[in-house]
Order: sequence, then structure tokens, then C-alpha cells
Amino acid sequence: MTSNREIHLASRPEGWPTEDTFRLVETDVPTPGPGQIVVRNQFMSVDPYMRGRMNDVKSYVPPFALDAPLDGAAIGEVVASESADIAVGDTVLHGLGWREYALLDAAAARPVDPSIAPVSAYLSVLGMTGLTAYAGLLEVAAMKPGETVFVSAAAGAVGSLVGQIAKLKGAARVIGSAGSPAKVERLRALGFDAAFDYHDGVRESLRAAAPDGVDVYFDNVGGDHLEAAISAMNLHGRVAICGMIGQYNATEPPAAPRNLALVIGKRLTLRGFLVNDHNHLRADFVRDVAGWLRDGSLSYDETIVDGIENAPAAFLGLLRGDNLGKMLVRV
Repeated sequence: MTSNREIHLASRPEGWPTEDTFRLVETDVPTPGPGQIVVRNQFMSVDPYMRGRMNDVKSYVPPFALDAPLDGAAIGEVVASESADIAVGDTVLHGLGWREYALLDAAAARPVDPSIAPVSAYLSVLGMTGLTAYAGLLEVAAMKPGETVFVSAAAGAVGSLVGQIAKLKGAARVIGSAGSPAKVERLRALGFDAAFDYHDGVRESLRAAAPDGVDVYFDNVGGDHLEAAISAMNLHGRVAICGMIGQYNATEPPAAPRNLALVIGKRLTLRGFLVNDHNHLRADFVRDVAGWLRDGSLSYDETIVDGIENAPAAFLGLLRGDNLGKMLVRV
């Protein structure tokens, strides 16, 4: 192959992105230099944090550049190598998604074993998504056996794993919010003790699902969900703030939470986190998750969109909540 297609950022959106935010560009397949490899991507990830990178603002990760390919987690097969460490035919995980062929330094790629699990799993349950759920629940929120856990966006890639891991680690009750009756039913099938459609009212639904209060809240949404969780939290409750997808496309300041004063009397801990700060847990994470997958006690969902040209549609669908579990593009 001599032709390579990639998705560029065509403009910076205000509010919700559209298809016009992106541009499909055809280039030549790159040639590796010393110490480099070329990877034919098989799957790429689209993630909520990417919306923030479309804004030209200072953050924990640089913004995407205009008129240049976006990037993100991807996995694929090495088709050319000028490295002694990675061979043609190896399967590697790396950070240059949003393109069919990726040129990168071999040191920036992590070889994985495709015989252990489907390669897409390394972008979901065995990858950053799984580690985010594991670290956020067990280290950031320090969940203890016997506690009640509430998870927002619980049918998503991270949230669905948080709820299951909480049960496997001894939570007494796990509650999830989701955006449709079908997703609520899926959460119950995954072992959540209670689940509700947030369109029915977050505060009222959470109060009914957690009559004895909440000890740990894993926040993927922010806004009204965070406000409801603060009201429901027990003394010395902990909140692990993973994301706030409810306001990523907002053009006005969020209306909630309006009850932050409760944090004082309840002695709550609200802590934001980034998964890369918890790589020291990777060995424990892989050991636990591999065992749970092997014995069937942990399940994961994937929503797969085919074709690099449909990556923007997959991303927009993710922001709308069209996905069940991890949203991936089969390149």
C-alpha cells in the first residue's frame, strides 16, 4: 500500500463539534528511519477527553493542532521496522490513532500478545480504560468492602468496569446511572444492584436507589450528577472525579453543583485524577483483570464503527452517548 488516510482537525468547535470539524486527508504511507516503525492500525480509540483537546487552551495535555492529524490510543501490526527491538508482524499499542498507518519511534510502542485476548481489548478492558476504572475506584476513592458505590455514565467504557470491579472487591451495593432504558437493563445484567435512567431525575432516582447513602461516587459526568451525589454522600465519603462529559460541549458555566457547602459538614474528599499517575498499579491491574476475564466474572462491551472515514461520526456518537461500553473504530 502506498496511500494512507488520516483525520485532521479542520476547525476548533464552539459547543458541539460537527462533521465539519474534521477533514479526511490522503497522504503517502510513511517510511521508517533509524529506530522507527510503521504500524498499520487495526483499531483506534475515541475518548471523551479528546473534546477538550480540540480547544486551544492550556491543559494537562497539549491541544490538537489545526490542519494536522489528531492522535489517541491505537493498536496495530508493524509493517516496517528499522528497530532491533520490534519486528515486522508484531502487534503494538501506541498513541497515534486517527490514521491508517502510523510512523513512530519504536520506544513509543508497547508490544502486546494478540493470543491472550482480542486486540481491541488492549484499548478497553486491558488498557487505559480498565486501568482508569481500577485505579480510580481502588486507589483514588479507596473503596472498602461493605461500602455503597455510585457510578455515573455507568454503561460507558469506564463506568461499566467500575461497577463490576466494585462488586468483585466487596462493595455492599453498587448503583449506576445511564441514558436509556436499554442501558439500565444492561447494568442490571452486569450485576449492578440498582440502576436508573438519568432522564427520570438524578437526585430523586439516586435517593431511591441509595436510601442509606453513598460512600463512594465515581464521577464521569459532573454537573447535576455531582450535585446529587454530594447530597447523598455519607460522612467521610469520597469522590473520584474521572471526567465531566456533561459539560464538555457547554458554552455557559454549569448550573451545578450548588451544594458544595455540604462538603464541609460531611467531611467529603473530592479528588480529580489522571490515569497516567497510577501506572504503578499496572501489574496488580493486569493480574486481577486477567483473572476475572478468565473465570468469566468480568464482562466488557464494545461499540465498533468500521472505517477511518467514520472516525468523526464515532466520536460524535460517543459524545451523544450512542455507545455501550468502549467506542472503537476498526480502521
